[in-house]
Amino acid sequence: MGQDLKKKRKKRSRSKEKSVELVVANEAKQIQQQEQEKGEIANEENQKPKQQQQGNPKKKKKNQESFPFGNYKNYYGYRISNDMDEDPRLKVLKKEWFQGKDCLDIGCNSGIMTIHIANKFGCRSILGVDIDSSRVGDAQWHLRNFVRKQNHAKPGEKKSTSVAADGVVHGSEEQSVSLSNGEAKTGSGETKDLFQIVSFQKENFVHTRNLDENRYDTILCLSVTKWIHLNWGDDGLITLFSKIWRLLNPGGIFVMEPQPWKSYEKNRRVSETTAMHHRTIVLRPEHFQEILLDKIGFRTVEDLTSSLSGVSKGFDRQILAFQK
Repeated sequence: MGQDLKKKRKKRSRSKEKSVELVVANEAKQIQQQEQEKGEIANEENQKPKQQQQGNPKKKKKNQESFPFGNYKNYYGYRISNDMDEDPRLKVLKKEWFQGKDCLDIGCNSGIMTIHIANKFGCRSILGVDIDSSRVGDAQWHLRNFVRKQNHAKPGEKKSTSVAADGVVHGSEEQSVSLSNGEAKTGSGETKDLFQIVSFQKENFVHTRNLDENRYDTILCLSVTKWIHLNWGDDGLITLFSKIWRLLNPGGIFVMEPQPWKSYEKNRRVSETTAMHHRTIVLRPEHFQEILLDKIGFRTVEDLTSSLSGVSKGFDRQILAFQK
């Protein structure tokens, strides 16, 4: 009997030891799993900043390349291809609208078109305004570059000069335009320094009061209406049209190149403001002509689009000339 009891106690003791060993082994296993999970979480957390650091430059780059006002850095590089002598839109503009006239170019960007117009038509003055100070700086650089190239022309050589999309000035032997040694002939026959004719300044045309006392014979608004419309809504658009009418002399010309509605759709998400206004816009581009004639007060309109040729893909837009 005594031996049997001893055997039973030994068995119980061994079973308890096994149970304890199993419990300890399970706990150790659980602890190991927990530590492994913690390690994996820690690794994920350590990797997150790296992923963010890798992702941030892309995000930052995207933000840097966002142009909510259409103030693209190389805008004319898209519009004017290397095989073009000049912007195709110049071919549909009439000399009498500019020669010897005071002109305004709204949303001039880097000033290429503004300088081309002064070059080709001999304005008395032309002011280019843009909301982006960087683009205004580009325009002033292009003007200085233009004049510098002119000043390096051979003495007595009459030379026509064109500004390429990249700001490089190219010359030809055409006699139609008289721009020599940084000077230009206006419609009155007066020779003026080009710096006296062409100027650029930073302005938010919708809000500025700096131009209220000025009067112009011709105002251009080329591929700008969409950006004003998306950023300031229908009210901003009407303000634009009303101010243009007010700044024009009687008989003055307003040249407009409106972007189509599909272009609005493409750019509506460039900012929260543009997205919001896109949802609330009532006045579509197809209504602009009626608004300008019936509401704003322009007397006549001429559609110049049929004469337009050679434009880059995506820029075949309507060009209208309204007379006050």
